[in-house]
Amino acid sequence: MIQGTPPQPHTPRRRGSRLRRKQLVGLLFVAPAVLLVLVFFLAPLCMAFWMSLHNWPLLGRPRFIGLANYEALMVDQRFWGAMRFTAYYTVIVTIAIFAVAFPLALFVERARPLTKLYRTAIFLPVVVGFGSASLLWSWLMNVDVGLFSPLAYRLGLTEKPVNLLATFDTTFWSIVVMVVWKTAGFNMIILLTGLQGISSEVQEAARMDGASGRQRFFRITLPLMRRTIALALILSVAGSVLAFDQFYIIADGGPQNSTVTAVYWIFSQSFVSFRLGYGAAMSMVLLAILVTISVVQLRLLRTPEGA
Repeated sequence: MIQGTPPQPHTPRRRGSRLRRKQLVGLLFVAPAVLLVLVFFLAPLCMAFWMSLHNWPLLGRPRFIGLANYEALMVDQRFWGAMRFTAYYTVIVTIAIFAVAFPLALFVERARPLTKLYRTAIFLPVVVGFGSASLLWSWLMNVDVGLFSPLAYRLGLTEKPVNLLATFDTTFWSIVVMVVWKTAGFNMIILLTGLQGISSEVQEAARMDGASGRQRFFRITLPLMRRTIALALILSVAGSVLAFDQFYIIADGGPQNSTVTAVYWIFSQSFVSFRLGYGAAMSMVLLAILVTISVVQLRLLRTPEGA
């Protein structure tokens, strides 16, 4: 009986060919995502940087001016004033969002009757666009036909209807309340995911060792949620730095241009004054600041292992 020849081991050439095929298949799978990034991020980013080096009017021929836009930006007090207000708003609204979202996440994390209903109700404002939410609150804050001011007057809380958009304080804090109402549910879901990722065995072991609820929260829950908190914090800060809709629709930068954010000023210079090159330069500076803030947050909130 003639036995067949034993199977030949894979040669390096065959292994290399198979590896190249696997790499090609992997590239084909990621190609759509890479294409989207190139078309909708890298290409506009390069175009914005190229525009920032030009005097680029809305109509007419662009003229190359090098770094002149960046030099003018350094002494633009309106832009840096808008940046200071944006930083102030970012700090206040981020603290407010976490002050509301974290207790809500702790509340809906425990299994109790109607928990799913609570989660849905809290998350519902997230599905409303910022433009629509701003229009809604603009109507609610209207001194004549809105809800808040006439209701307070009819309940006897105020002597007369109060225009909530007449002063900086009432305008600013009204917008902060709207943003918290709009975004707290999204941050709640992110923090809830982190809470549910903590092993119940760890919490039970700490409870059996006599750790109080406060000790478990600060020594177990918070350290194990560093990555989740970092994600929620970066998203919240990025969204606050790029705030535009609420200040444009509700306050229109008022009263007396006291609520002009960085993006609002970029919009004004680009599409009202038609200084597209200067607006592109401000956008590049804002992008650099935002990237720096995100890197600093990641370093401060990274795990002890550096992951």
